[in-house]
Amino acid sequence: MNSYIGHESQIGGVEEHRLVGGKGDGMRLLQAENGKGLMMTLCPDRCLDISRLRVNGVNMGYFSACGYVAPAYYEGTGDNWLKSFTAGFLTTCGLQAVGTPCTDDGEELPLHGSIGNLPAEQVYWQEEAECIRVYGVIKDETIFGRKLVLRREIEISKRENSFVIRDEMENTGDRVEPLEVLYHMNMGYPLLDEESIVKIPAKEVLPRNDHAAEDIDNCLQMEKPQAGYEERCYYHKFSGKEGRASICQRKIGMELAITFDAENLDGFVEWKMMGVRDYVLGLECGNCYPDGRDVMRKIGMLKFLQPGEKKRYEVKVEIKKL
Repeated sequence: MNSYIGHESQIGGVEEHRLVGGKGDGMRLLQAENGKGLMMTLCPDRCLDISRLRVNGVNMGYFSACGYVAPAYYEGTGDNWLKSFTAGFLTTCGLQAVGTPCTDDGEELPLHGSIGNLPAEQVYWQEEAECIRVYGVIKDETIFGRKLVLRREIEISKRENSFVIRDEMENTGDRVEPLEVLYHMNMGYPLLDEESIVKIPAKEVLPRNDHAAEDIDNCLQMEKPQAGYEERCYYHKFSGKEGRASICQRKIGMELAITFDAENLDGFVEWKMMGVRDYVLGLECGNCYPDGRDVMRKIGMLKFLQPGEKKRYEVKVEIKKL
């Protein structure tokens, strides 16, 4: 108990809100603050993803022109996922598919899968002396089909401006299931502009296509917004377990760093999109590349879960002053 305050929310904690109006009408939002300057908005109705991330009032992520879009508007065919791509700081992609729409093993798969448009159940939070923990369960289960469950914990430090995403994925069905996941983390203005310094200490960089290959020498150089810009994607391969990517902006005096197990999450993607209003840098760790599940199967990169098997992933994000 702190004798200086009347209510614990005076210095931090979690508050639940609901949106009113527009395509986000009725969506639940959790606003978490750690008392050190970090403010995060979580979306229980969208996979407990992170829609907004600010530190000391400064925005870190990208919020797309779609705005908030409730799951009811999701269209699970082709690339219609883009119509409800809020982006935010984190959009989870998967679990049945990541990337290019395709047909694999007789199943038609949409862009980036459906998990990011599924509501979480059993959502609750606990405040401890050194952190805030937010929990949720997202069920991607169908009759006569896949039965995958994602149990998510987001631990927000109260000692520093950092948080950890811990996910456990379980196959609750009776057949072997493909498992793909991509942590689509989106950097936005003012953290991101042409003066941002991006560092990805990989041992190898591969362009996704010929268009990306044309400018691979400048893959870490950010640019001003350009009309008609065509996205470029680069695949960064790390040596060993230590995966890391960071973006530094001297004008705001901050650096954001993402760390993860590069052997467990072996498909890191840099998504460089320098368009007008579509101005975003994706620093995205995953267990596959976004080329379609059929391609991942062909190249031997597709992961599987046996019936009853569980798989765990962890990603840490830190924001520090320069």
